[in-house]
Amino acid sequence: MELKTVLFEVTDHVATITLNRPEVMNGFNQRMLEEFSALWQTVRTDDDVHVVVLRGAGERAFCTGMDVKEGIDRHPNVWSQTDPGEFLSPKLNQVWKPLVCAVHGMAAGGAFYWLNEADIVICSDDATFFDPHVSYGLTAALEPIGLARRIPLGEALRIALLGLDERVSAARALQIGLVSEVLPRAELWERADGIARIIAAKPPAAIQGTVRAIWESLDSTRTQALRTGLSYTQIGNPVGKAEIDRAEVPRAQWTLR
Repeated sequence: MELKTVLFEVTDHVATITLNRPEVMNGFNQRMLEEFSALWQTVRTDDDVHVVVLRGAGERAFCTGMDVKEGIDRHPNVWSQTDPGEFLSPKLNQVWKPLVCAVHGMAAGGAFYWLNEADIVICSDDATFFDPHVSYGLTAALEPIGLARRIPLGEALRIALLGLDERVSAARALQIGLVSEVLPRAELWERADGIARIIAAKPPAAIQGTVRAIWESLDSTRTQALRTGLSYTQIGNPVGKAEIDRAEVPRAQWTLR
């Protein structure tokens, strides 16, 4: 598929996806949904891709959700309609390669489809997070349901219920665990790429097995999750260990966060 709404490149096992509709603050339309569905299929099946970085073009926003002027296609039968997350969300598309999100400016509404399923989220100090649905008379359901599995329930409810009247700052997002790092805007993309390259250098079988085991545990009881996790170590460890020479793993080169 020819890409019209995003930019996509792969360098040294890192796939970088740039939301490229800055004129509408990177809001998604039907074309973007379809392009992401195709991109996740590519990322999932291409073993040259180890990690994904997602970022947004322009100065004002990472993404402000759906492009309300264009909208998206809806099936006329309400029972046949699907959640946009089925196109946008990596885990719903069985992508177990880590996703690093680099957020700047506004991240609102449907932007949480990506943030909720990212493995690492970092942001610039100008980032703000909010969900405008209820302010427009819309039920805030899908995005805050995912968010409530990432941050404390009370924080997810506050974001959902206050709508346009309050935004979460970068500093507060760090406090509640929505992001793990805050940087100056000029350093954001380079830092996201650096994190991705550190991960990409590790045995991909070990990385993907780790991502899958942890995310799937969220849908299981503790006992079920531990038993499934054990099976994943039995499946993945022989593959991952064969991909690396243990004696050559650097032990003295580390950073303190």
